[in-house]
Amino acid sequence: MEEFLNNQFYGNSVSNWFISLGIIVGAIVIGKLVTWFTNKILKQLTSKSKSRLDDILIDMLEQPVVFAIAIAGIWAGLERLHFSNSLDGWLGKIYHILIVINITWFVARFIDAVIKEYLIPFAEKSEGALDNQVLPIVQKVFRAVIWSVGLIVALNNAGYDVGALIAGLGIGGLALAMAAKETVSNMFGGVMVFTIKSFKIGDRIKINGFDGFVSEISFQVTRLRTLEGRLVTIPNSLFIGNIVENVTAEPTRKITLNLGLVYETTPQEMQKAMDILKDISEKSSNLDEGTVISFTTFGDFNLGITFIYFIKKESDIFLTQSEISLEILKRFNENNLSFAFPTQTIYSKSLN
Repeated sequence: MEEFLNNQFYGNSVSNWFISLGIIVGAIVIGKLVTWFTNKILKQLTSKSKSRLDDILIDMLEQPVVFAIAIAGIWAGLERLHFSNSLDGWLGKIYHILIVINITWFVARFIDAVIKEYLIPFAEKSEGALDNQVLPIVQKVFRAVIWSVGLIVALNNAGYDVGALIAGLGIGGLALAMAAKETVSNMFGGVMVFTIKSFKIGDRIKINGFDGFVSEISFQVTRLRTLEGRLVTIPNSLFIGNIVENVTAEPTRKITLNLGLVYETTPQEMQKAMDILKDISEKSSNLDEGTVISFTTFGDFNLGITFIYFIKKESDIFLTQSEISLEILKRFNENNLSFAFPTQTIYSKSLN
C-alpha cells in the first residue's frame, strides 16, 4: 500500500493526489454546511428583524460565499501539487479570474436585490407608468456595466493587456455602430421617449399618419393599437424628427358644428336658434366653458350658424356629441326652425 501511495503520477505521488482531492472535497462539504446553516438558522434569525437589508445581504452572500469556499479549496488542493511552470502560471491566472468573477457576482446580485426590494416597489406606487418600464432597463444596464468592469479587472489581474483589448473592441464597436446605424438611432429615440415623457402607455397619440393607443414602449420600438384594432410597430427613430400629437393630453375636445337654416328664416327666428344653442350648451354637464355661437354666413342656399363647443376630458366624446345633436334637432323642430338643403331656384324670362 505504501509503495502504491509513493508512486508518481504526473510528477506527484498518489498520496499527494489523494490529499489534494480530500481538500477539494472537504471544501465542497464545508460549502454545503454553510448553505444548510444559512437556510436553517441564519435566515430564520434575520427574518425576525425589522430591516430587510440583512435578509438581502444573507440571500445575496450565500452563493458567492459557497463559491469562494470552493475556489479556496480547489486552490489549496492544487497548490501543494507540482506542475510545470507554464501550467502553474495558467492555473494562477484562472484563480485570479475566478476571484474577481466571484466578487463581481456578489456586487451584481446585491444591486439587483436593492433594485427589486426598494426601487421597483417605489416605482409601482408612483403614477408614472414609464417608471415601471425604465427600471428593468436600468437594472440590465447596471448589470452589464458591473460585469464588464469585473471582466476587465479579471483579465488585468491575470496579466493580459487590457488596453489593447479595449482598443480592439473600440474599433470593432465603431464598425458595428456603422453597420447598426438604424438600431443606434432607434435607441436614441427610445432614450428621448423615456426622458421627455411626451406620452405613456395607454395614451392615444398621432404620429406619421398613425392614430392609436400606446400599448408598449421599449428602447427600440413603440407599439400602437390603432382605432381599427391593428397593432402597429413604430421604430423609435421616428420620434426624433416627427411631430407627436398626444390626443389624450388634450384638456377638452373642440367640436365645430356648422348649421344651415333656410332663407325664409326671419331675424327673430335666427336669434331664437342661437338662444336655443346657448341654452343647450349651458344645461349640458359634459361641456366646458368657451362655447361660441355666431350667425356667420349667407350661403348659396342657407343661412349659416357656427356652433363651437368643448367636451370635457372625462366625458364620453361620441356620446356627448350624439346628445347635443339630438337635442338641437328636437328643439329646432319644436320651434319650426327648418334646416336647409341644397336647392336651386331657376328664373325664366319670356321673350314675348
